Amino acid sequence: MRVISGKYRGKKLFAPEGNDVRPTTDRIKETVFNILNSKSDFYGAKVLDLFSGSGALGIEALSRGAASAVFVDKSRDSIELTKKNLKHVGADAEVYNTDFQVALKKLYGRQFDFIFLDPPYFGKNEQEIFDLIQKYDLLTQKGIIFLEHSTKIPLPDTGERYIIDNRVCGSTSIAFLQRSY
Repeated sequence: MRVISGKYRGKKLFAPEGNDVRPTTDRIKETVFNILNSKSDFYGAKVLDLFSGSGALGIEALSRGAASAVFVDKSRDSIELTKKNLKHVGADAEVYNTDFQVALKKLYGRQFDFIFLDPPYFGKNEQEIFDLIQKYDLLTQKGIIFLEHSTKIPLPDTGERYIIDNRVCGSTSIAFLQRSY
């Protein structure tokens, strides 16, 4: 794993050990950020990396000019890995070791330009996550939610809240959601 572009370009990131965490591959990350760059600009953006794992997505956004990032994961090992990677690249950010429900509630009153979601593939939390993001109004008007999920799991029903751009990369589905209102 490495940072693909920006001020931390080429820096290697520490990867998780074992099979508990499934980091976003460099190939998928490059595809995701190419698509995101075509939709919006990272310069000065506020980023939320929920289910941060190694922190690779949020660190990539910081490298590309994001002004701030909040990293959240309920796994102590993942949080330690995120902190290690932030220190390694020389980035500063908020890092919280808690579950997504608590984190999203505590973030009420803040808004993010990019929200990265890479939850456990078969955790079946996607619908609740989208509902809480809307309930706490965490996405800016022109913000983008990125969701990585298994192709075996359909996207949650977002009603008419979001315009969805969904792509398939092997067994991984990557979805980009923007407000429709």
